Amino acid sequence: MSNAPAYPGIRISGCWALGAEGSNAGSLDRLLPPVGTGHSPRKRTTSQCKSEPPLLRTSKRTIYTAGRPPWYNEHGTQSKEAFAIGLGGGSASGKTTVARMIIEALDVPWVVLLSMDSFYKVLTQQQQEQAACNNFNFDHPDAFDFDLIISTLKKLKQGRSVQVPIYDFTTHSRKKEWKMLYGANVIIFEGIMAFADKTLLELLDMKIFVDTDSDIRLVRRLRRDISERGRDIEGVIKQYNKFVKPAFDQYIQPTMRLADIVVPRGSGNTVAIDLIVQHVHSQLEERKLRWDMAALASAHQCHPLPQTLSVLKSTPQVRGMHTIIRDKETSRDEFIFYSKRLMRLLIEHALSFLPFQDCVVQTPQGQDYAGKCYAGKQITGVSILRAGETMEPALRAVCKDVRIGTILIQTNQLTGEPELHYLRLPKDISDDHVILMDCTVSTGAAAMMAVRVLLDHDVPEDKIFLLSLLMAEMGVHSVAYAFPRVRIITTAVDKRVNDLFRIIPGIGNFGDRYFGTDAVPEGSDEEEVASTG
Repeated sequence: MSNAPAYPGIRISGCWALGAEGSNAGSLDRLLPPVGTGHSPRKRTTSQCKSEPPLLRTSKRTIYTAGRPPWYNEHGTQSKEAFAIGLGGGSASGKTTVARMIIEALDVPWVVLLSMDSFYKVLTQQQQEQAACNNFNFDHPDAFDFDLIISTLKKLKQGRSVQVPIYDFTTHSRKKEWKMLYGANVIIFEGIMAFADKTLLELLDMKIFVDTDSDIRLVRRLRRDISERGRDIEGVIKQYNKFVKPAFDQYIQPTMRLADIVVPRGSGNTVAIDLIVQHVHSQLEERKLRWDMAALASAHQCHPLPQTLSVLKSTPQVRGMHTIIRDKETSRDEFIFYSKRLMRLLIEHALSFLPFQDCVVQTPQGQDYAGKCYAGKQITGVSILRAGETMEPALRAVCKDVRIGTILIQTNQLTGEPELHYLRLPKDISDDHVILMDCTVSTGAAAMMAVRVLLDHDVPEDKIFLLSLLMAEMGVHSVAYAFPRVRIITTAVDKRVNDLFRIIPGIGNFGDRYFGTDAVPEGSDEEEVASTG
């Protein structure tokens, strides 16, 4: 059931009112009140939008869950479901703008904005013809695929990934490609029929109705449909009078009574938005979805390294190679040569953890030999770009016919958040043993996101092997606590991570040294961005 706040139906008054001159303005822009009048602009703290995946904040100021995904708590166990906010209201009432203002003011990692507009049903040929003539009612509950909405929201609340359709308003149809969204701490679901289904209502922990004057909504709709969707004024007004306004009176406005909070005047009502944000913060604290970085780092120091970690034996040969690649005076050629030697030893060590079964072969002399055969179906290597791809040649050298996938995770220079930019995985990867490769792991943020992506593609946790030349203890603990069945294999573990999330004593920026790119000046913003893996 919904964990709605205990103030159903309260209206929160706003900060501005549309003056009389607004209704007589000669342009669409003049009819629209400015957003947040009297308040300084909010600093954008997340990069969420309808088409972007949720992000994990790892700025210098704080790290939430020490690099772990939000659906795991400080003990590595599954946390409570995400907090779901429903935003209802008439067409062009400002729901999306209110949602983005809430996201920016929340300043928490991993927020998903899910739009009901993505879930219009696929139209028949006859309905397509009606839509082309503005004779199809898109403002009726039957126009939406509520079954898909409900299943999608349920998965997101459980921290699972979902495929969301992309709707093309110019052609009134779904595009062939779908977008991937990942589970989050906070889910904001907005749409005109957000409160029109009983099952959907039960999934929402907080329900907000954005109440905007009908004249303002019509002006906004005219501007949007003409400039963004290629419609003409006559068609927009015809559709509004025939479908939009009657649907609002019959299906949308009555749902206002179901809302926990009614926000008059939409995005201009910053007082209401601030109160909403305060409540969501209190709910997140109760659900323990935020942790203090210092406390977690201290906790890591008190725990022994996990049993899922395997460190290559520190023989004189291994230690000698580490001495060479850690030396800042080592030339690039030597750095590459000895790094490759270490990679080969690391991968051969990792293969010893794969499942093998007894098998008997016949030798050229006609004698039986009792040996071992790989018991799995296939081995797939997945490199975390860019440094992880340097390990691919060593994997190919010891694994015949190995398949290779790639994941590109980069840190946003403005937000300090790891972002999934590119993904290419072989088909049917769920049946494989997957060797996940990254050359260094400090906080574990990039590795955590990569593991989460593999799990979302149905790779069993115990079939994932995370390989890295060098890891920090913090990164080891983060991965092990969140994914206790992932095997972690490295050639060395260093104790500390500095304020810029560099491993200490460390190896420097592996990618820069290997590829010969210019190192970023120590202490710069770019240095901070580059070192959050």
